[in-house]
Amino acid sequence: AEDAVRGGADGAGLVRTEFLFLDRADAPTAAEQEQVYRDLANTFDGRPVVLRTLDVGGDKPLPYLAQPTEANPFLGQRGIRLALAHPHLLREQLRAVARVAADHPIGVMFPMVTAVQEIEAGRGMLEEVAPEGLSIDVGIMVEVPATAAKTAELAEYVDFFSIGTNDLTQYALAVERGNDSVAALADALDPGVLRLIDMVCRGAGGARVAVCGELASDPVAVPILLGLGVTELSVAPAAVPLVKAAVRTLDHRACADLAGRALRCATAAAVRGLTLPD
Repeated sequence: AEDAVRGGADGAGLVRTEFLFLDRADAPTAAEQEQVYRDLANTFDGRPVVLRTLDVGGDKPLPYLAQPTEANPFLGQRGIRLALAHPHLLREQLRAVARVAADHPIGVMFPMVTAVQEIEAGRGMLEEVAPEGLSIDVGIMVEVPATAAKTAELAEYVDFFSIGTNDLTQYALAVERGNDSVAALADALDPGVLRLIDMVCRGAGGARVAVCGELASDPVAVPILLGLGVTELSVAPAAVPLVKAAVRTLDHRACADLAGRALRCATAAAVRGLTLPD
């Protein structure tokens, strides 16, 4: 957080709260979580902070949580699915989030959402633990192609979307990033992935659209994302100054033209070969 503020960040687009839950014998208490979230909020000093709820399962198991062995954990009980299957964990986390949100501009984001019912359940639990009258921005991660395709329907239930291009690319291209034999195929500038991002931007209505995957810090991708309608880029602290400097040089109309041409490309290589108009 300190590095991000020094680098000129306008907020935190994605706080990976699972780091509080990993590599320990038991789950963190609501009080412990509250202290960490409050320290982060104080460091950002009035800038908005988005806390992603517990995102484990798949490649991030919890030693104190009984999880069945899954043949394909990346398509199994992970993200919001796992959190809702263990509501005591999610409820305690949302309790901590709400306490800090009473004093700071805190948003909450649910990961791996694919269904309206998951948003409703998460929002319902947040309303249970939040003080009456407290308004907290609620968003979801867009990591699954079906979620991108249903953006217009999901937009009725959220204040913002955050596109996780790492997982979205993995699921859209059927490429596991950790598999060296196919990892080279996982280019988030593949036109198929860009068309999914376009679906989100077009379907979001009044909801904000962020990108929080590695694509947000790719200098080739930044003008394309802005041209598609993305309004927030969430990057690693070290990349903040470079990305902000790049955005300041861009003309939105030129970005929109570039994005339109990118959507008509056949390959990621062709997209990477495009240039902004003079």
